[in-house]
Amino acid sequence: MAEELRTTVCPYCAAPSVVERPPSVDRPPPTFALGFAMTQPSAAERVKHWLRTRHPWSHSGLKKAPLQDVRGIYVPAYLYSALAQSEYSASIGENYTETETYTTTENGKTVTKTRTVTKTEWRSLSGEHAEYVPDVLVTASRGLTNVELEHLEPFDLRMLARYEPALVAGWIAEEPSLSREECLAMARQEAMEKVKRRLDAFMPGDSHRMQDVNTRLSAESLEVCLVPVWVLAARYDPEKPPLRVVVNGQSGEVHGEVPISWVKVALTVVAVAVLVLVVYLMNQGGRP
Repeated sequence: MAEELRTTVCPYCAAPSVVERPPSVDRPPPTFALGFAMTQPSAAERVKHWLRTRHPWSHSGLKKAPLQDVRGIYVPAYLYSALAQSEYSASIGENYTETETYTTTENGKTVTKTRTVTKTEWRSLSGEHAEYVPDVLVTASRGLTNVELEHLEPFDLRMLARYEPALVAGWIAEEPSLSREECLAMARQEAMEKVKRRLDAFMPGDSHRMQDVNTRLSAESLEVCLVPVWVLAARYDPEKPPLRVVVNGQSGEVHGEVPISWVKVALTVVAVAVLVLVVYLMNQGGRP
């Protein structure tokens, strides 16, 4: 694990220091860093509140789970930006209303009525769209998945600072452990998804069906950025592994995969079934 860290502590004087290793394609030096804005006690309180307020079917031990191994880590991520140029074709739907006549039966008699219905007229639309896609953040660490990072976002990138060793001294700071190509692929995928969402919002009409989108990315930028994350372990059951919880070191956003109590789920299902049965029997008993 030591070879994956940029920071260490001197075994003789306990002074924190930063290890400067020769850069490589998959382990470039950080360009930017975001500082911690949330203290360890504040992060722990956020997690305790989060554990107490999970869904009704979560494990009952979560509410009083003690926190262990509270660590502040500078996690490596790649900050990506690119120019996106798209060609698209779509069907645009415009709604209109018509009054139609229909027949129905009332009190045994056939009657004629009218009603207003909404219909859609479709027309084709194609064109080009260009935009700059900034601030796509993807993990560069095998210890923090991209799904977890997405749950912690957004980070306030207005607070980005040029990396200086003094910023991370005394903290745990990871080196990138995912290859540059892996991270570039993830960043491009996220950029494409952003472009798709913006194209959807850009379409006119009352509704639309996107038929084809061809997007080209150019002028790409990919820089290593260290982001602040608190990592905690919640011991909710002595016979099970602790729950790992991560906290955005800036905003305090909390994420973890909450274990479900299947006993609670089963009891809820039984209670609902009993309630349905009682209502049914009451309705049956009220019939002549």
